[in-house]
Amino acid sequence: MPERPVWVIGGGLAGSEAAWQIAEAGWDVDLFEMRPVRQTGAHRTDRLAELICSNSLGSRLPDRASGVLMAELRCLGSLLLQLAEASALPAGGALAVDREGFADKVTLALENHPRVHLIRREMTEIPEGVGVVASGPLSSPRFASELARLAGEDHLYFYDALSPIVEADSVDGEIAYRGSRYGRGEMPDGDYLNCPMTKVEYEAFVEALTGADRIPLRDFESTIPEGVRAGEGIYFEGCLPVEIIASRGGQALAFGPMRPVGLHDPRTGTRPHAVVQLRQDNLAGSLYNLVGFQTNLTFAEQKRVFSMIPGLAGARFARFGQMHRNTFINSPRLLESTLEMRRRPGLFFAGQITGVEGYLGNIATGLLAGLNVARHLRQQPLLELPTSTMLGALCHYIRHAEPRTFQPMKANFGLLPELPGPRVRDRRQRQQMYADRSAEAMEAILAVGMAG
Repeated sequence: MPERPVWVIGGGLAGSEAAWQIAEAGWDVDLFEMRPVRQTGAHRTDRLAELICSNSLGSRLPDRASGVLMAELRCLGSLLLQLAEASALPAGGALAVDREGFADKVTLALENHPRVHLIRREMTEIPEGVGVVASGPLSSPRFASELARLAGEDHLYFYDALSPIVEADSVDGEIAYRGSRYGRGEMPDGDYLNCPMTKVEYEAFVEALTGADRIPLRDFESTIPEGVRAGEGIYFEGCLPVEIIASRGGQALAFGPMRPVGLHDPRTGTRPHAVVQLRQDNLAGSLYNLVGFQTNLTFAEQKRVFSMIPGLAGARFARFGQMHRNTFINSPRLLESTLEMRRRPGLFFAGQITGVEGYLGNIATGLLAGLNVARHLRQQPLLELPTSTMLGALCHYIRHAEPRTFQPMKANFGLLPELPGPRVRDRRQRQQMYADRSAEAMEAILAVGMAG
């Protein structure tokens, strides 16, 4: 046994999963979470694993990248995926959760684990011994400075953005209609509310959106910790503010989050020029978020511009969108594919701080870090998943990406090695073959007990 408990810094998705895996492997864990002693400016509660952006963990479909990663997490025994599925809301082929219910379940599970000791305190230094840094994209300035000191080089950061949420009964049911693209969904009449736009309505909306006022950065975002590299106007491509997408061309939104494919307006029987989709955000079905509408417009401008969306003229906003700073380390220079820091054995990183993006990626890296902490303590070889798995490919990416241009990455099929033989032209068939190959690799790992 180690002389002191293993430690995990950060009670988000990655830290919560890592702490659970370490405790389940038989080791005492001190889990440090600074909320509510110190809030981040984006979180709203003191719950572990609080979701602050979308409430969707991605597609459940087995031939989608997120679906493949979910299957791998099930094989590896992820607590958070299990609790997310227990908190699921109707969302077509996606795994969307009741965010409060999910966070409550995670908090309760960890608070009641006899080997997990939840400590509400801001960490300003990295302890000695074995542990996991999973402090997340909103690490406090003092802790970010400590990370910069440890890394011996600049950190990077980008800006992430939240979508607005509206009250369901304020959406005009005479205009908005239920439906899922191509009829996919769990509810008989579709899992999303769809607000259709004509070409004229769309062009007026884009003009208003691109000309709207934006929110100045808040203190915690504009104050860059010592040693952290700053760059105004740096955005993560996977979570761009909607006004930034719109500024890239008149039809950018119509081919992006407002694409109308597979959604016919029942009033006209035709496909609209563009569609804004609303997704259920809580178990009661009283709140809906605007899918893909992360934004940094001022609250007044959000009310003005988003009320131009057909069906939302009288919408009541339960939460306006906002932007927040997101910090991550230059993993290609610092980490191995096992998530262990090269220059300090026994120190692991997990979650968005590594440059892995997306809720599932955070959970998955937390799980892998937790498993590898246990293996490190047992003096066993660390688990390095093959690149034929989605998690293995993500970890390979953050280890081998070009350090000078390193950007966060979500799970996607482009990370996987090519399939053997002639290229399969049908995309869905090819993706299913990737999923089958991942499943075979996971079975082989479990068969030899590598994940235990």
